[in-house]
Amino acid sequence: MTAPNDTRTSYDTAQQRSDRIWSQIGSDPSGLRMLTGDRPTGALHIGHYFGSLRNRVRLQDAGVETWVIVADYQVITDREVIGDIRGSVRELLTDYLAVGIDPERSTIFTHSAVPALNQLMLPFLSLVTQPELERNPTVKAELAAAGKSAMGGLLLTYPVHQAADILFCHGNLVPVGRDQLPHIEQTRVIARRFNERYAGGEAFFPEPDALLSEAPTILGLDGEHKMSKSRGNTVMLRMDADETLKKIKKAKTDADRRITYDPEGRPEVANLLTIAAEASGRAPEEIAEEIGDRGAGTLKLRTAEVLNEHLAPVRARRAELERDPGYLFEVLRAGNATANAEAEATLAKVREFMGMVY
Repeated sequence: MTAPNDTRTSYDTAQQRSDRIWSQIGSDPSGLRMLTGDRPTGALHIGHYFGSLRNRVRLQDAGVETWVIVADYQVITDREVIGDIRGSVRELLTDYLAVGIDPERSTIFTHSAVPALNQLMLPFLSLVTQPELERNPTVKAELAAAGKSAMGGLLLTYPVHQAADILFCHGNLVPVGRDQLPHIEQTRVIARRFNERYAGGEAFFPEPDALLSEAPTILGLDGEHKMSKSRGNTVMLRMDADETLKKIKKAKTDADRRITYDPEGRPEVANLLTIAAEASGRAPEEIAEEIGDRGAGTLKLRTAEVLNEHLAPVRARRAELERDPGYLFEVLRAGNATANAEAEATLAKVREFMGMVY
């Protein structure tokens, strides 16, 4: 197990590297290749939008080479019923393009359509031990969230699959929250061990860095958990203005009429202020002061108003995209072709390093 002070040191080191990368992005983003993505479990919500999607567009627009994975194989890591994956992929693509991910500047692809990517799992698995995989805290959290006592093989090897996602395209930058740092560290270890064991010390695979975001965590409208479609506590990007207002009106608050920004003492009120702040570009404290003692009802109306105004262009673009689902899958096929070419070139070099070219 990692000692608490080691964890603190590891986080501090990751933060320092992240700070240097943010500076590089501002001056010269050339040479940076970002890998990011989501599991296709349905349409996305404002937690995804404020937490990651908006930042991906920012990085893309800054000139960072962007690869976005639709991790369809990861749907089955902890689920026995997978549902309509094709429909979920379509919803995900719609949201991606609606928020501004540009297929002319970003490569969007799916796990299952890139066989050479997944074949990297075999040599990568030779580089890790069972105890290393079992003590990954994110894997433990996923197992607990799924309500299972026994860990399936795919969940156990999830960090290795994620390493293959990042390294097949020589990704060197992964936007993550602090809780995902163990996955990035595992990927760095796999890259380092491959280079040492199979590549004769050549730095074939980069050791990717985590790009830590300052984006806030948006709680669900129950004020107790992260937004989750399964909990019904979300505002989905695909909702219209009236649906959004109805959802916000049902958000949990408290009995104090005076609105203050206190994330620790008043998390439900603070969450609505955070949403309003992210949507309006203002400070949550400023919004709280403006509302004053007019109560939670005014806070909810103000939050819904600025959120609907902010999302109006996204929703308009989304409506356009929904009318042409064929275009969405054309985008995906083009991205899959690009990803396959990259993965096959990487795998060919891996086979060469391992003496498996016959």
